[in-house]
Amino acid sequence: QVQLVESGGGLVQPGGSLNVSCVASGFRFILAMNWYRQAAGKEREFVAAISGSSGKINYADNVKGRFTLSRDNAKNTMYLQMDNLKPEDTAVYYCYINLDGMEYWGKGTQVTVSS
Repeated sequence: QVQLVESGGGLVQPGGSLNVSCVASGFRFILAMNWYRQAAGKEREFVAAISGSSGKINYADNVKGRFTLSRDNAKNTMYLQMDNLKPEDTAVYYCYINLDGMEYWGKGTQVTVSS
């Protein structure tokens, strides 16, 4: 059974940092994995992704240079280090994979950037 569990969200001031995590289970971890986010009243949007084979990482333009995606295969965990956070980064952050055409989402972790 595929499970994705996010953690590490919280309240942070503008300019601050947070590191959110996604622990995966139920599938072979060396797969492409993604972070998405959804702000209140808005559609879910892509944040970052890491490919399965090459480990190539892509970022959305609005987080490039501020967010860093990484993963620890031994721990089946993917991380998103978020620096220089802005109020517009406030959202629920979700871990997502597509496995054999099936979409799997975690329940998300809330990140709030506010003074």
